[in-house]
Formats: sequence, structure tokens, C-alpha cells
Amino acid sequence: MSPASQSPTPLEQPAITSTSRRRLSIGLPRCGDPAERRFPLTPEGAQMLVHQGFTIRMEHSAADSIHYADNAYQRAGVQMCARGESLSCDIVMHLAPMSPDDIRRMRRGAMLFTLFSPGRQTPECINALLHRHILTVAIDLIADERGNMPFADILAEIDGQAAITRAASLLADSVHGKGILLGGVAGIVPCEVTVIGAGIAACAAARYALGAGAQVRMFDHDVYRLREAERTLGRGVVYSALHPRILTKALQSADVVIYTGIDPTPHFDSDTVDSMKRGVIIFDLTAQCGRAFPSLPPIDLALASPLDISLTEPSRACYVNAGSAVARTAAMALSNTFITMLSRIVHCDGMTNAIRILPGLQRAVCTFMGKPVNADIAAIVGVRQVDINIYLTLS
Repeated sequence: MSPASQSPTPLEQPAITSTSRRRLSIGLPRCGDPAERRFPLTPEGAQMLVHQGFTIRMEHSAADSIHYADNAYQRAGVQMCARGESLSCDIVMHLAPMSPDDIRRMRRGAMLFTLFSPGRQTPECINALLHRHILTVAIDLIADERGNMPFADILAEIDGQAAITRAASLLADSVHGKGILLGGVAGIVPCEVTVIGAGIAACAAARYALGAGAQVRMFDHDVYRLREAERTLGRGVVYSALHPRILTKALQSADVVIYTGIDPTPHFDSDTVDSMKRGVIIFDLTAQCGRAFPSLPPIDLALASPLDISLTEPSRACYVNAGSAVARTAAMALSNTFITMLSRIVHCDGMTNAIRILPGLQRAVCTFMGKPVNADIAAIVGVRQVDINIYLTLS
């Protein structure tokens, strides 16, 4: 054999390759709205997102409302920063409507996760979002493949349970309340709880009230929703269609009334309210509070001190924003849901692809590429809604 035939032959060898992907940054600015005490991420949730490759920047003391210190987030890998730096991230989480000044400090084309609050939005805020081409997603409008709304449903469940918890505390107040137990004891008739609506918040409130031993009545226009509630709660609740005479009698004898929203919205006038018990505890768990009981003064549980929420005069009021009274529980629930959603977005290789692939996410988009793609948001600024599918097809 010749020396040339004995020389080694070069072969292909596998080489390690890597694809560089920019880490998406998440900003957590402090919420300046005192009526919104809930926070989108707990330290545990933030740590899981950091492990998934996100960079999280949080404004100093942003989580004070849920009683988490900054060092808890720092141990989870979150970078503490000034407000401007948290607003300049790729993704900003801010549950309450943002001010125009804060929106102008956001990165052009950034993504904003917030709650859908058309009644609290101003034309200045919407125009600022459109000018900065902010992709605004209302998390409580997000749906999954089965039609469930993960953010809205968990917040509704918290609202229902929080309302009963607070009602029991108010009734037991021996100074300003009646000094009675919600469920009573042996030989004493328990309190009556009237729930208007048969959705998730209504079922959560009814279940909690039943567990405390109260008598519960549930009313709704939709018999099918009542039937579903009966399958969920059992025969311990009295279910009824919303007949005016029967509902009026239930309101007159109720110690606690919880309105969770039905369509069309009933309006209980001052005469109906005057016929109710003195010291009755009334909750409105809807986003547009005050429509069902327009004659009652609202008491925001996120703003009121313990002295403010104990009724002296007037003897009746309507308590709103029950979920913000248990802001830490809400933060834990939101954090779990955000982890799942952001993981799906990453797997879709970007928010635009996620919107295109996931119809439930598409319905939650309010502003996109400088245009209002939600009818309610477009009406605030007096322009016509643009179909988001036009931009998704062209992009």
C-alpha cells in the first residue's frame, strides 16, 4: 500500500451549536391606584419565570400592598430598580389603568397586561397607548380552548369567598354590627344570605355561606345556570328564577345580599332598599359597581379602614371591590395563571404568533399596532374599532 492510501480520511463531526435568543424583560411598576391592592406576581411566581428565561425588573416597594418585602423578590432573582426602568421593559404588568405619563415612558411597541376597566379609562390614556403602539391585553378577557377564562374566573371565585368572609366579620361586630354569627348555633336560626346570580362568584359565595351554616337563596334569569349551580352546590341552596315578588321577599328577610351580575342588570330602587333590614350587608361584585343599588353609598374595601366599613349612619351601604381586601390571595392566584400563560406565549415564539395561534388570547387584545381593536376601547376615543385579523394577516 502506498503511503497516501494509509493517510487518515477526515470525517464529519457533530458540532455544538446554539441559538441566541434575547431574554424578554418583565416590568413590575408600583400601582399608584389606591383602589387596586392586588399585585400580579409573588416572589415564588417571579422565581419560576426567571428560571424560564425571563428578566424581571420591579420598582422598589411595589409589592408592599401584598406584604412582600423587596428582599423576597431579590432572592428570587428579580432586579430592583426605579420606576422608569420597570416601565421600559418588553412586558409591563399593571392591573389598574395606567396614567398617560407612565404610558409615555413605556418602550414603543411594548406589551401591557392589565385588567379590562373601560369605565375607568380616559381618552388621554387610550390615545397614549395608541401613540406608543402598545400591545394592550386585558387579562380578564383571556379565554382557553374550552371557553374558560382563567384570570376572570379565579378573581371571581376570590371575590365571592371574600364577600362572605367580610360579611361574617361585619355581622359579628358587637359595636357597629349586630353581634351575631353568620351560621348561628343549635337552637338559633342562622342568617339568611341572598345571592343574585349563578356564576362562579355566586357559587363561591354560596358554598362559603353554606359551610358557615347560613341559609342561602340563589336567584338568576338563566334556569340552565341555576341547574349547573345545583349540580355544583347540591340541594342545600334554595334556587329560584328571578321573579320580582319572590326576590323582594328574599331581600326583605336577608341579612346578607350579594349581587354578582346578571343580564339584564336589575335596578333596586330606594323603596326596595328601604324595605330591607336595618344593618343588612350588601355586596356588589361586578366591575361596574353601583348599577344594581344606585341609591346606596359605595364603600370600597380596598380603601376603607376597619372603622370605615363598620356601619353607623347610614344603616345600609354597598360594599365593592371585595377581592382587593384579600390582595395577597389574589396575587398568588394571578401569579400561578401568569406562569402558565407566559409559558404558552414563549412556546408560540412571540406575542404576535401567540395572538394568531390562540383565539382566546386574541379576544383579549385591546390595542394593537396603534389601533383600537376592542369596541369599548374604541368608543372611549370616538373612533371605529379595527379588526385585529387584518393586522395579523399582514404581519
